[in-house]
Amino acid sequence: MHTLHDPRVVEVLLNPDGRLWVDVLGEGLRDTGETMSPAQAENLLGTVAALLGTVITAERPLLEGELPLDGSRFQGVLPPVVANPVFAIRKRALQVFTLDDYVAQDLLTEAHARAIREAVAQRRNLLVVGGTSSGKTTLANAILAVIADQAGDQDRLVILEDTVELQCTAPNTVALRTTETIDLTRLLRATLRLRPDRIVVGEVRGPEALALLKAWNTGHRGGLATVHANHAEAGLLRLEQLIQEAGVPPPPALIAEAVHLIVAVVKEGGRRWVKEVLEVHGWRPPDGYRLKPL
Repeated sequence: MHTLHDPRVVEVLLNPDGRLWVDVLGEGLRDTGETMSPAQAENLLGTVAALLGTVITAERPLLEGELPLDGSRFQGVLPPVVANPVFAIRKRALQVFTLDDYVAQDLLTEAHARAIREAVAQRRNLLVVGGTSSGKTTLANAILAVIADQAGDQDRLVILEDTVELQCTAPNTVALRTTETIDLTRLLRATLRLRPDRIVVGEVRGPEALALLKAWNTGHRGGLATVHANHAEAGLLRLEQLIQEAGVPPPPALIAEAVHLIVAVVKEGGRRWVKEVLEVHGWRPPDGYRLKPL
């Protein structure tokens, strides 16, 4: 598939009808006009499974992992879960899209870029919020570049992910990833013994939210995380929901103390841009979170 070599292509998708789709930067989803037969798709999934040291069968119809060649994220599905084989390839960025790039392409205001840089310099905790395929990881990488530039070798960064997508050039960095037996909550506990200065989580999606917020509130300031939500305040409510998965009541006061800046990114018409940047100024009933637009 030559589309894999196009730097503008973010994702390559195969549907059950055999049609191949791509998500192109600045354009959105489009049909390539190319097709793949079920037999070809099944052979491809088998090859990827072999590269990953596993198998995909009717009894084990789900396959996920990172392609060894370039680190792209791969998700494949076989029947009977789906009518015909499907897959999604999320390409790993070849280069980091910087905040200056966002500003130059009118995807981020200069004022918002300045607010993000100041937050990093002041060791404030940043939460990147966005919906599916809105560009959360791309933006997180841009912010990580700012952290790396400002921290130098003075700050020790520990980055935790389910799938390796974040890229950081800071010299004093430790990257950890989950396995089938080690989840993000356990990794966070281990992280606290690795002498981190800043803690970064690729995506908060479970009860590890509570452990992260506690870490951010106990001397590990200047962190970064992403969460799936449709707008800025919904990101804080999403954290409440995830904390409930840990079996404890959601502590909005703890969330408001730990999260200092929310950066909301959206995808509209194939364009991914930063819609709002909000400062968190605490939580007070009955009004809830006190948010100040920047």
